[in-house]
Amino acid sequence: MPALIATTHSATITWLGAVPHRDAPELVTEALTEMPLGWGGYAGDIHSGETRPSCSRVTTQYPRDTEIRNTRQLSLVSAGELAQIAAALDLDAVDPAWMGASVVLEGIPDFTHLPPSARLQGPDGTTLTVDMLNQPCQFPAKTIEQARPGHGKAFKAAAKGLRGVTAWVERPGTLRLGDRMTLHIPGQRAWRGA
Repeated sequence: MPALIATTHSATITWLGAVPHRDAPELVTEALTEMPLGWGGYAGDIHSGETRPSCSRVTTQYPRDTEIRNTRQLSLVSAGELAQIAAALDLDAVDPAWMGASVVLEGIPDFTHLPPSARLQGPDGTTLTVDMLNQPCQFPAKTIEQARPGHGKAFKAAAKGLRGVTAWVERPGTLRLGDRMTLHIPGQRAWRGA
């Protein structure tokens, strides 16, 4: 019996990008038309690799800079949720490059709250596994402030619950603009331990 259930939900890739370096104080993201992915993610992105040093996301589990599995290879965001952030910031739009986004998808509701371990599968079988909700951070705020003075400071509050998810490559392949990705979710009830 399959542990993952194919849903009727799918989304179209509307934007692809990579963060090539961390040398600038704000995010510098380059747009792509296609993204070849290996086991470590997209080789041209600073978040690529099969392992990574631990960061603030996992300080309750590991001291900072402990080598761990890299489940943060990609940052996936929703086109609809970017529009909600833009409206909250009183902007016409939020450029995905300001967010350090890897993939922007359009068509799946409540995208940021996809369950961990959900899969998004492309037409060639390329499969991404959702790790967890991506918390708003200071880097997009600085980038937005640089691009649209007076709007960046409100980013963290505006993006809460709308920043998308982090993900890692379960099956390598190539993502392309316009590809449809199908959502598969774990076949289990929500945890009731809290």
